[in-house]
Amino acid sequence: MAAELRWIRSSYSGDSGSSCVEFAVDVRETVLVRDSKDRSGALLGFSASAWSAFVVLASSF
Repeated sequence: MAAELRWIRSSYSGDSGSSCVEFAVDVRETVLVRDSKDRSGALLGFSASAWSAFVVLASSF
C-alpha cells in the first residue's frame, strides 16, 4: 500500500534526502508519515485535522 502512494518530502530536508520525513495522503484522507531512511518501516497516521494542527504549530517555531 505505502509504495502506491505519492510521497512528498519535507522542504526542510535539504538536497541529500537522507535525513527527513515524507508524507502522503491515502484514500481515507489519512495523512501518513514515514522516515525516508526506512521507507519500508513503520508509518504514522494522522487525521487531516490533526495534521493541519501540527503543521500550524510547527511553522510557528
